[in-house]
Amino acid sequence: MFSYWESKNFFNHDLIVVGAGFVGLSTAIHFKRKNPKASVLILERGIFPVGASTKNAGFACFGSLTEILDDFWSMTQDEVVELVNRRYKGLQKIRKEFGDKALAYKHNGGFELIEEDQLGAVEQIPEINQLLEKSFGGKVFSKVKKFEKMGFSDKIKMVVKNRYEGELDPAKYLSCLWNLAGELGVKIVTGVEVLEIEKDTGRILATDKSENPFFEFFGGQVAICSNAFTKKIWKESEMEPGRGLVMVSNPLEFEIPWKGCFHLDKGYVYFRAVDGRLLLGGARNVDFEGEKTTENKVNPKIKKHLIQLAEEVIFPGKTIEWDREWTGIMAFGAKKSPLIQQVGLKTAAGVRLGGMGVALGWQAGKELSDLLRKGN
Repeated sequence: MFSYWESKNFFNHDLIVVGAGFVGLSTAIHFKRKNPKASVLILERGIFPVGASTKNAGFACFGSLTEILDDFWSMTQDEVVELVNRRYKGLQKIRKEFGDKALAYKHNGGFELIEEDQLGAVEQIPEINQLLEKSFGGKVFSKVKKFEKMGFSDKIKMVVKNRYEGELDPAKYLSCLWNLAGELGVKIVTGVEVLEIEKDTGRILATDKSENPFFEFFGGQVAICSNAFTKKIWKESEMEPGRGLVMVSNPLEFEIPWKGCFHLDKGYVYFRAVDGRLLLGGARNVDFEGEKTTENKVNPKIKKHLIQLAEEVIFPGKTIEWDREWTGIMAFGAKKSPLIQQVGLKTAAGVRLGGMGVALGWQAGKELSDLLRKGN
C-alpha cells in the first residue's frame, strides 16, 4: 500500500520513460532540456540497465570494412552511407557533450583481421573510402603494413585499419548520462518492471518485489526505450532479441603486441585490451537461432568458439585464463537503423539499435524526444 504523499507525488508525470539505458536516459535528458519545468520519470527493471548498455564491449565504432560491404546485400548504397555517417556523428556528439576523459575514451583506431576468403574485400577499400570520404573528410580504411608484428596466427592474411574508431568505458558513459539526468531533475526508479502500457491514455501497469503486487503510473507522454524487451509491452513490434557474450581474461602474463579495437568475421567477433586483459566477445553468428532470446545465459557453443579464437588466432600457442563472462541483450529488425515511431496517442518508441547503442543512443534519444514534444 502507498501513503497519501506517495500517491500524490510519485505516480503522475509529464513524461515517463521505460528503460534506463543509453536511449532512455538520452530521451529524458533531451526532453527535460527543452521542457525544464516538466516532470520526467524513468522506470528501469534492473538495478542497472538489463539490456546491453553496460554489457557491451565499449567499442566506439560504426562498422568494419567487411560489415559495411555485407550491408550492401540488404541496403542501398545511400542507406549504407547514411547509416555509417549517422553512427560516426553520434560518437562525435557524445564526445563533445561529455568529454573523452569522463568517457575513458581512447582513440587508438579500429582494426579488422582478414582471412584468406575475405581478401576480395581489401580490393574494395578505394571504392568504400571514396563513398565515405565526404562524411569523414579523409580516407577511412587502409592496409596495415607489417601486420605480422601484431602476433596473430598465419590464418590472418591482412589487417585493415579504420583510423576513425575508438573505445570507451560503457559504464562511465552511462554514469555521465545518470549524472546529467540528475542535475536536470529527472527521477530514476529501479527495480520496477512495466507489465502493460495503454498507449493512448498513458496508463502504465507495473510491479516490483515489494508487498505491492501491482500499481499504476500515468504519463502525459510515454517513451518506450526497452529495446530487446519491447515486445512484452508493444506486441506489434517486429524486433528480435540478439544475445551477445563478452568474456574478460585474467591479467595476461605477457605483453600485448597491439592496441585498439579489433573486428573479425564481418564484425560478429570483437576484441580489445582492457587493463592488461583480453576482452573478447560476439560470435552470435555461430548460433543465430540459439541467441534469439532475452535469457541471460552463456551459450557453451559460442564460448568454446571464442576461447579457440583467443588461443589459436589472437594469441596462438598461449593458454588464456578467464576471469568473468556475461551476456547482454540487443535488438535487431528488418533494418539496421533505429526505429523512432509514434505507437499511440501518448506513446512513442525509440528502439532497434542493432548492437550500435553506443554510437546511436544519444541521437536516437534526441529524435524520440523531438517526436514526443510534437505530440504534446
